[in-house]
Amino acid sequence: MHSCFSLFLVFSRNNVPLLCMLLTHFLFTLNEAYSAQTSSHPNILFIAIDDLRPELGCYGNKDIHSPNLDKLAKQGRCFLRAYCQEAICSPSRASLLTGSRPDTIGVIENRAYFRDLNPQIVTLPQHFIAHGYNAAYSGKIFHGNMTDDQHSWNYEPNRKGLTRPITPGGNALPENQRIYARNKERMVALYGERSSRGLIHGPAFEAAPVEDDGYVDGYNTRVAIQTLNELVHHDKPWFLAIGFVRPHLPFHAPKRYFDLYDPEEIQLAKFFEPPQDGATMGLHASFELRTRHGIPKSGPINKSLSRKLLHAYYACVSYVDAQIGRVITAIEKNQVLDNTIIVVWGDHGWHLGEYGIWGKATNYEIATRVPLIICTPSMPQKGTPSNSLVELIDIYPTLCDLANIPQPDHLAGESLIPVLHNPTAIVKGVAMSQFPTPALREWAANPLSPEMRETFFGPLINQVEQTIRTQQGSQWNRELFEKHLMGYTIRDPRYRYIEWRDTRNPNSEPLYHELYDHLNDPQETVNVAHSRPKEVVRLSGELQHLLEK
Repeated sequence: MHSCFSLFLVFSRNNVPLLCMLLTHFLFTLNEAYSAQTSSHPNILFIAIDDLRPELGCYGNKDIHSPNLDKLAKQGRCFLRAYCQEAICSPSRASLLTGSRPDTIGVIENRAYFRDLNPQIVTLPQHFIAHGYNAAYSGKIFHGNMTDDQHSWNYEPNRKGLTRPITPGGNALPENQRIYARNKERMVALYGERSSRGLIHGPAFEAAPVEDDGYVDGYNTRVAIQTLNELVHHDKPWFLAIGFVRPHLPFHAPKRYFDLYDPEEIQLAKFFEPPQDGATMGLHASFELRTRHGIPKSGPINKSLSRKLLHAYYACVSYVDAQIGRVITAIEKNQVLDNTIIVVWGDHGWHLGEYGIWGKATNYEIATRVPLIICTPSMPQKGTPSNSLVELIDIYPTLCDLANIPQPDHLAGESLIPVLHNPTAIVKGVAMSQFPTPALREWAANPLSPEMRETFFGPLINQVEQTIRTQQGSQWNRELFEKHLMGYTIRDPRYRYIEWRDTRNPNSEPLYHELYDHLNDPQETVNVAHSRPKEVVRLSGELQHLLEK
C-alpha cells in the first residue's frame, strides 16, 4: 500500500494536468452513473396537481389521507421548501415548462399564451422529443386550451373505449347541474355574455355517489394508463404527463373520499387577520371562491362554511392521491418502475382561510410554497426529505441531467442532482416568486375589468380600494395599482421579503416593503421591514440581482 501511495505522489507531482483530467472524468462518470438508470434515457412520469398546497401526510399533516403520495415520498426525495414562480395556473405552468421566469416569457396572467409571445422557445417535453422520446399527456399540464399540441407532444393519448363524464360546470349531481344552468341564465340576463364570464358556477363543493371515473380526473387517469400500456411497447423512452384539476375549485369528488374525514375533527386556519403592517394590496377579497353558488359575495366566511370547504378540499386531495396510486400500479404491472423517474408537483399553494381569504394569488408563503417529490431508481438516502430551497423552474434542468440529455441554453433554473444525491446539499440561496397587485386583479390575474365593477362585486371592489388608499396615501393611483404594480418576493432560509414595484419604472424606489422572519414568525403575521433595515437592503439587493439576470 505504501509503495502504491508513493507511486501516486510521484505521478501526481509530474502529471498535474493529466491528474486533473482523470479526476474530472471520474466525477463526470459518477454523475452519469447516478443519473442513468437501466438504460441511458429513463422514462419520465410527470404528475401535475392543480391548486395543491403542501397539505399531505409527508409534509406533516397527519390528518390528510394521502397514502400514495406519502409512499412516493418514502421512495424518493420530498422537497420541503419548494416554491412556484407565480401563484396562479398559467404563469406557474408556463414558467416550469419553459424553464423561464414569468417576466422573461411575458406570462403574468392566465390569458397570456407563452407560445404566442415566445414562438421559438423549447418546452420541457418538446426538448425530450428532440432527444428521441415519445411525449404524451392526459389532463391539465399547460393551462386551459393553451396545450401547445403542435410542439410539445408527439404521441396521441389512447382514449379508445372511454367516455368522458358529462359534468356541466364540473357538477355530477343533477340538482347541482340545474343550479349551474339557472345561474348561467341569470348571470347572462343581468350582465350579458361578456361581463358574466367567470361568474357562472354551481356550488363550491359536491360529494356525489359516483365512481372515480365519474369526474374528469378519474377519466384522465384511465386515459393515462391506457396510453402508458401502449408506450411501454415502443422502442423509444417515454415522457408521460398527467395533470389533475382537483383540488382546484369546485371542490368536487366522489362521496367516499369525503367519508374518509370527520368534519368535526377538521382544524380551521390558525389565524384570520391580515399581516400586521402588511401591504393592503397584497391580499385579495376571495373573488374566485365568491363566484360560487352559496358563497357570500362579501364579508367573512363563517366557521361552519369554512369547515365544509376544508372538508371538501381534503376530499379532493385524497381523490387525486388515489388516482396517482392507480397510475403507479400500472407502472409496476408493466415492470418499468426500475427505469422510470417520477416527478410530482403542485403549481402553487392556496389560502384556506389564512389571513381571512380563500384562494391562491398572493406573494405569501401559503400561496407560493408547493409540494415537490422526485423519485429515481438509483437515489441514495431514499425517503429523507430536503430543506434546501428549490424552485419549480429547477425541474427542467434536473430532468435533463437525469435523462442524460443536454440542457438548453435558455434555462433559468438549477439542476437538483446534488440534492437528489445528498438531501442537505444547497443549490441556491433564495427562491423568487411574483404576483401583480392581488387586491385589484381578477382571479385570472388580469386587471379588473370595467364589466366586473358593474357586477355584484362592485361594492366589494370599492371597499378594497379604500383600504389601499388609506395605507398608500399620495402614492395611490388606480392606473398604477391595477395595471403596473408588481409584487416581487424572495425567500431565503430565514426571511420572506416582498417588494412592490412600478414595472413602468424599474429603477424607481419600491412603493412598499414587507419582511417576515420565519425563525420567530413562521406564519408571516407581522411585517418587520421597518425595524430591520439592514435585512431589507440585503434582500433587496439579492432580488435586484435576480431581476437583472
